Amino acid sequence: MTTTASIDSAGTANLAFLEDLFAQYQSDPASVPADWRRYFESLAAAEDGPVSNGHAGNGQAVAVALPAVAAPPPSLSNGHPRPVTPPLTSPAAALLDDDTMVSPEGIATGHAVAIADGQVSLPDAPAGEVKPAPLPDALRRSGDERFAFLQDRVDQLVRAYRVRGHLTADIDPLGRPRPGLPELDPAFYDLTEEDMDRVFSTDTIEGPQSMSLRQIIRRLHNTYCRSIGVQFMHMDDLLVRQWLQVRMEGCENRIQLDRRQQLRIYRQMTTAAVFEEFIQKRFLGSKSFSLEGSESLIPLVEMAIERAASQDINDVVMAMAHRGRLNVLANIMGKSPQRIFREFADLDPELHVGRGDVKYHLGHSTDYVAENGRKVHLTLCFNPSHLEYVNPVAIGRMRARQDRSSDRARQHGMVILIHGDAAFAGEGIIQETLNLSELDPYRVGGTLHVIVNNQIGFTTGPQESRSCIYATDVAKMLQIPIFHVNGEDPEAVAQVVSLAMDFRREFQRDVVIDMYCFRRRGHNEADEPAFTQPALYRVIEQQPSVHDSYLKKLLTLGEVTREEAMRIADEHRARLDAELSAAKREDYVHRSDVAGVWAFYIGGREKEAADVETGVRCELLSDLLRQLVVLPGGFEPHAKIRKLLDARLAMADGTQSLDWSAAEALAMGSLAVQGLRVRLSGQDSERGTFSHRHAVIHDRVTDDTFCPLAHLSADQAPVEIYNSPLSESGVLGFEYGYSLDCPDGLVMWEAQFGDFVNVAQVVIDQFIVSAEDKWNRLSGIVMLLPHGFEGMGPEHSSARLERFLLLAAKDNIQVVQPTTPAQLFHCLRRQVLRIWRKPLVVMTPKSLLRHPKCVSSLEDLAEGSFQRVIPDRSGRPPEGIRRVLLCTGKVTYELEKRREELERQDVAIVRVEQLYPLPRKPLEEALAGYADGTPVIWVQEEPENMGAWRFLRIHFGERLFDRLPFSGVCRQSAASPATGSKKSHDLEQNELLSAAFHS
Repeated sequence: MTTTASIDSAGTANLAFLEDLFAQYQSDPASVPADWRRYFESLAAAEDGPVSNGHAGNGQAVAVALPAVAAPPPSLSNGHPRPVTPPLTSPAAALLDDDTMVSPEGIATGHAVAIADGQVSLPDAPAGEVKPAPLPDALRRSGDERFAFLQDRVDQLVRAYRVRGHLTADIDPLGRPRPGLPELDPAFYDLTEEDMDRVFSTDTIEGPQSMSLRQIIRRLHNTYCRSIGVQFMHMDDLLVRQWLQVRMEGCENRIQLDRRQQLRIYRQMTTAAVFEEFIQKRFLGSKSFSLEGSESLIPLVEMAIERAASQDINDVVMAMAHRGRLNVLANIMGKSPQRIFREFADLDPELHVGRGDVKYHLGHSTDYVAENGRKVHLTLCFNPSHLEYVNPVAIGRMRARQDRSSDRARQHGMVILIHGDAAFAGEGIIQETLNLSELDPYRVGGTLHVIVNNQIGFTTGPQESRSCIYATDVAKMLQIPIFHVNGEDPEAVAQVVSLAMDFRREFQRDVVIDMYCFRRRGHNEADEPAFTQPALYRVIEQQPSVHDSYLKKLLTLGEVTREEAMRIADEHRARLDAELSAAKREDYVHRSDVAGVWAFYIGGREKEAADVETGVRCELLSDLLRQLVVLPGGFEPHAKIRKLLDARLAMADGTQSLDWSAAEALAMGSLAVQGLRVRLSGQDSERGTFSHRHAVIHDRVTDDTFCPLAHLSADQAPVEIYNSPLSESGVLGFEYGYSLDCPDGLVMWEAQFGDFVNVAQVVIDQFIVSAEDKWNRLSGIVMLLPHGFEGMGPEHSSARLERFLLLAAKDNIQVVQPTTPAQLFHCLRRQVLRIWRKPLVVMTPKSLLRHPKCVSSLEDLAEGSFQRVIPDRSGRPPEGIRRVLLCTGKVTYELEKRREELERQDVAIVRVEQLYPLPRKPLEEALAGYADGTPVIWVQEEPENMGAWRFLRIHFGERLFDRLPFSGVCRQSAASPATGSKKSHDLEQNELLSAAFHS
């Protein structure tokens, strides 16, 4: 008869551990714990013979009471064994995989295990609780067999701590209680006080291979429930989870700091605290968005930079909102306190007339010398009050720097993004930015996200601002860990920084640190927070500063004396006093920090920048066209693509005119062979929304891809054309950031339809059109926006030309609407070859992409340059002209066709190709031959309250150049750009054209 314990074969005890223990018992019964010795003896007695090699004495197999799992996987590279995460086998599994059972207010029922002085208190589980399946009666009768069964329950408890321990961690510096969780209670698994000193297998935990239950719980509690709470079990990659378990459980999630390191942290927190104190006293009533209550941010960021330096990183781009920004500028970025204090005192008004920004939006760059002697270049991005929109900008900047330095492995630069908790949970740009992190065109090797969690927005608490437990829950969309840490415990912060930076380096993924702290004052220094959060601020009023709390700890440990602490604070106050005195001196000289790759380029007015030759020899253009049709051997394109390639050969031979896509490809290709980088991304940009570009060709059999533009010559610059995610704000922000560190390249973003650019309006308003005025920062970003009224409805007609013209001032942007392929060619080349750098908005066509009249010759590309205004091309003598139609874009071709149909010899059609900067002189020259009093009529497809009409009327008035009557023909004013009916569109368009000739 075979004796077996009634154990689920899918259980989770470790077979290797059991076999090893059994081998020890066979060799020397006294060498194993008494519980296990009695258990093995009971098995032998049940079979009426000795137990050997897993078989009973009578030759029958003996089923081991502990269920088996696979042997442990091989060790990690650091020599530590990889722990095995056991599967769940009880009804508790559903609970343990659910990480969202607590409300945003942190309210939940249940009891937690209490640990004090090494003793474990086991409260009774609440009535009606869902618990694991009850023990079989056989196991209840036999204590030894019960012990074997409980290994499975211990493994479940281990997993529970890993999955849910963060929910009870002591991460709130305000000390408000967190919920207890029944699944962290040993009683939930029928583990009692008498089990506390039993020894169990801990092969799944980093450390000893066996421990008592009391030791297991203590280790798990210390790892997951003290000042650090970790969310990592949502990650699917077992290797990544095991790496984290080894790193955290091996040291119980605590870093050992020596006196020098502790003093360094204390000094950083002191400089942060003294800076805030100084600002409050010397600039009473000024807004500074104080860091008080969150001073641990300063040592956190410095430790991250120091760790980066040790990991061979030499470039860090940072971005953050305004809370604590001045402190970071002074104590991390090395910005002179003189400049900061002078900005507070507002002593240079003449520098900021109509320009500039508030001091807590400004950026800075510096070289930081780490303890190991390595120099790390730091850049803090300028940032508007749309708090999180700077995130993709910062990441785009880093990608450009990595590309410039050929850091294809993404190992020598990193991004640190510092967020607020309310903004991280509330702003959709966060999701867009996170989504970019693992996409090849936007990857930078992992970003460190730091949330300064004040546990409040402006006047809005968490229960009003998010529908999830943590502000960071959106980050669970990625396979990355999220570390929640008590900001009042700087040494826990140090552990998290070390772990996060090493994770980022090991796996090249983003990582999140959610530092819980508090906001000492209101949203700004003039705000009264007790108006809206009286209970919270009663607690905060009683809360000592983080700086004082850490000093108290160091004094208790004897690591610092009070005299040393006072000397550190006094030295910093004296330094700030000296800086303030220097800032008030009349001989203070303001110095611009624009240099580096931008030293060669200029902004300002367009008239200050000379035009350049943009033509390219016909022979070179023909060669480029021929190269654009060369595919790898055996590559099979779609049949229609083959026709496109054949057409390119005909264009190269001069037997066929160039269409829009060919001219665009030649612009990009000619720049690349000149050594100038080209980058284009957007929704479906590889093929082109309107199936015109086909810059990336797919093999119809294998689905392999090939980009001919990237293979024109051996020494060409990179040409990168990417499909982007379905995102406007995030991708445009990224490409704008890329352009900030790639002034000598053609950096383009394309909207799927021009209308969709409105989703990125914040990036346009807060960065692209205003950065030069606010921050003295130039950009050559190009936006390609398909625009034209063709009966496709209100969301597929207008790129909102009027919005860009409304934002235009002091030549801050360029707005063009080219009407020929040659015009596009010269415009794109001009954008890079001129030293004048401004964002370029191109209203690109849709139906004109294949219009038989919208063509150019090779000679058009070889000669001339971009024409801001194209005079009438009909050849009619100006003396016979009685009406001049002024227009831009697609309507040009419709007007020319109607003129031919009507045989109107007295009408001239003049195209305005550049709408801003307003081309006054070229327009005046184009109209010079027409007699005074000749009516000039602006004709546009857009409704009267849209398009360029009102902009032009404001600038020119009722008479152009004081001699030509000026009026307009448009669709009637409307709230929506266009009709959704094709027949209605055709009717409107016919009326528009008729009015242009007969009004």
